[in-house]
Amino acid sequence: MKTRLCKLLGIEYPILQGGMAWVATAELASAVSNAGGLGIIAAGNAPADWVKEQITKAKRMTNKPFGVNVMLLSPFVEQVMEVIYEEKVPVVTTGAGNPGKYIDNLKSVGTKVIPVIPSVALAKRMEKEGADAVIAEGTEAGGHIGQLTTMVLVPQVADAVSIPVIAAGGIGDSRGVIAALALGAEGVQLGTRFICSTECTVHKNYKKAVLNAGDRDAVVTGSSTGHPVRSLKNKLTREFEKLEKNNASIEEIEALGKGRLQAAVCEGDVVTVT
Repeated sequence: MKTRLCKLLGIEYPILQGGMAWVATAELASAVSNAGGLGIIAAGNAPADWVKEQITKAKRMTNKPFGVNVMLLSPFVEQVMEVIYEEKVPVVTTGAGNPGKYIDNLKSVGTKVIPVIPSVALAKRMEKEGADAVIAEGTEAGGHIGQLTTMVLVPQVADAVSIPVIAAGGIGDSRGVIAALALGAEGVQLGTRFICSTECTVHKNYKKAVLNAGDRDAVVTGSSTGHPVRSLKNKLTREFEKLEKNNASIEEIEALGKGRLQAAVCEGDVVTVT
């Protein structure tokens, strides 16, 4: 199964592993790259020195291309980008914003730039600004989400741009891959599916929660902040729902979520944490 994306990124299969904060470490990214896909380290809200450590580790664990996902809302985004320039990371994917101001610098060191986009308008803009491909992510995805479904978004983006389109959101097996290609995508990005792999270093409680989840266990919170998030329902999501129902401020809602994901992924607190 070869597409333009394989040649662009130097990979065997048109499969990207999603940039999941505190989940997508060097261990997981290098394993995916070694298997023929594109592994991605998630910078999340981590400081630049942690990101550099992960890049160094990944270079020791694989000689294949890998990427770093940069969340543009991170308070450390400028420092993280400097690390990426210095390390000449092969691929950068971006989320939660427009990476336009970084594209020229990234491409000057040979980095392929692939933004995650939630709309046709942003896909067109990213192509004009020099993006090498785009990830069209539907609302079925875990973590930060847009409004359009994958099935609605992907074919519209594929028709609107000439660069490769990568489908994401709700894809977890070969059936999803085939469907994405039929919609006009030239590759797929999978996130949640990789959490339960043996190479993923997350806490066993976190993996168990994913494996035990049913079809109605995912909920969306944070819509009032402008940055909705899909996660598994638990005590914390119910607290978010209460705050939003009572018209709490954005600051109050964001304060409730601070540090919760890291505690779930690394410490296994999946009762009070997303």
